[in-house]
Amino acid sequence: MKQLPFEKKELKILVKREEPAEFGVIPEERSVKDLINYGIVNINKPKGPTSHQVSAYVQKILHITKSGHSGTLDPAVTGCLPVALAKGTRAVEAIINAGKEYLTLMHLHDGLTKKEIKETFKKMTGKIKQLPPIKSAIKRQWRYRKVYYIDLLEIDKQDVLFKIGCEAGTYIRKYCHDFGQISKAGGHMQQLIRTKAGPFNEDTWVTLQELTDAYHYYEKDGNEEPIRKCVQPIENLVKHMHKVWVSDTAVSSLLNGIDLKIPGIVKLTDQIEPDQQIAVMTMKNELLTFGVAKLTSKKIMEQEKGLAVEINKVMYYKKN
Repeated sequence: MKQLPFEKKELKILVKREEPAEFGVIPEERSVKDLINYGIVNINKPKGPTSHQVSAYVQKILHITKSGHSGTLDPAVTGCLPVALAKGTRAVEAIINAGKEYLTLMHLHDGLTKKEIKETFKKMTGKIKQLPPIKSAIKRQWRYRKVYYIDLLEIDKQDVLFKIGCEAGTYIRKYCHDFGQISKAGGHMQQLIRTKAGPFNEDTWVTLQELTDAYHYYEKDGNEEPIRKCVQPIENLVKHMHKVWVSDTAVSSLLNGIDLKIPGIVKLTDQIEPDQQIAVMTMKNELLTFGVAKLTSKKIMEQEKGLAVEINKVMYYKKN
């Protein structure tokens, strides 16, 4: 199975010192009420509504007043739409720029051989230049995007089924149009399903109806099992990110927005580089804050003093 860049990286955890964890609660042990107020649902978006409308439906189903989705899908497109809930919405930007994968059905206007199709895909893998469509949410100007991989699944006459792993902001409809131009066969996107959005994929998606039923069983019957299968801890949103874990004694200052110094770090992922966005976690794996790394993993492990992470967003959920 082909993978997005972050999926290929096997991050090791480096332990700077051993320390017990007493502060907070393990995310999977939060109450359902706390999960709904600080969680995320991977919705299998249906065809028809906009992403914003789907997010609004989630609010209505769960009786919350705020939610945020992880990147717009056209009304006709289905698939992975992670929706962050209530106080978790501030974390959703962590995957907006993460890699995406789509299952795509493209129709060619003229026939091509399998060899010609493969050769065109090869030309359109890696760094590509793309002009966003006329109807788009961004300024229409040429820009570069990365196509990480193409997995050609099936060719049926002039219909081509393939998976594409790409950088966020890549327009697949435009990709199919450009494929037609480059191959000189002409072409357009016929159907599109998003199968991955950052660390979320089709294995964990739920429909709006499944979420509605799960909340009903929880609210009316006290059955927590279905809703816990639907609503994930917000921490799952940062699975793909570099992390540092901090001591209980460092938590208070971090929650006040004070930058993280090396003495507060207990363990960390390897391969951290300066200017990377970092998730700061408690020893019980709760998401505390986001920040920008100022040192490499190697220097954090070697040194005893110095600024390690510049904090730019406090996330920790305080129970009412």
